[in-house]
Amino acid sequence: MNDASPLSDTGIYDGEARRLSVGCYLIRHGKELMLWDAGLPSSLLGKSADQQPISPTLAVDLPTQLARVGIRPDDITRLALSHYHFDHAGQAAAFPKATLMIGAADWAALHSKQMPFGADPDLFGPWLSGKGKVDPIEGDRDVFGDGSVIILAAPGHTPGSTALLVRLPETGPVILSGDVVHLEAQWSLSAVPSWNTDRAYSLASMDRLQKLAAKIGATIIVQHDPADIPKLATFPTASR
Repeated sequence: MNDASPLSDTGIYDGEARRLSVGCYLIRHGKELMLWDAGLPSSLLGKSADQQPISPTLAVDLPTQLARVGIRPDDITRLALSHYHFDHAGQAAAFPKATLMIGAADWAALHSKQMPFGADPDLFGPWLSGKGKVDPIEGDRDVFGDGSVIILAAPGHTPGSTALLVRLPETGPVILSGDVVHLEAQWSLSAVPSWNTDRAYSLASMDRLQKLAAKIGATIIVQHDPADIPKLATFPTASR
């Protein structure tokens, strides 16, 4: 982000730049493979950074990365998206056989006459066309019914945005932030991005994740903060 000002609606980041990461996570549960978020569109492969306010680039796509660990796109059984923005749904269509799990309010927004900011209906083609299976999420959802992977309602960034709680047997509980915040510093600053759809819900979701993490001793991974990437083993090494 050559212009980081949208990261706070109170001017905290005016005149500043920030480098963001785009984190996606593969979760193996028994015979099921779940992908949390689908990154930037593959159309950005090899794109050079420029001086635009936001300059996204992509070095390698998800199918290529997954192939390194012997996984094909059709092996993914569930594709859970934290929200509908292009940098989290970018390569969703590469996994058309997966059940799309997305906040119900976000799914409804994708059917509105005016496409919401940051959303591209082409990225959701397999599901908007009716060919793919969709599981709209209301509230929290225990994905596998054993408490190991829970989608957490965290509205505010978008109407149906979510975060993900994963309880790893050795590492312990981990919360993947989605876009509840984009940088670790936003927690203490209560910095709400100007592009969020609801300020009050945004602050409530920030408060919820912090209190939940403190209660259960969870590590929060801010998916857009490069400093948080090393908190888990980085691809292709698996965290346990």
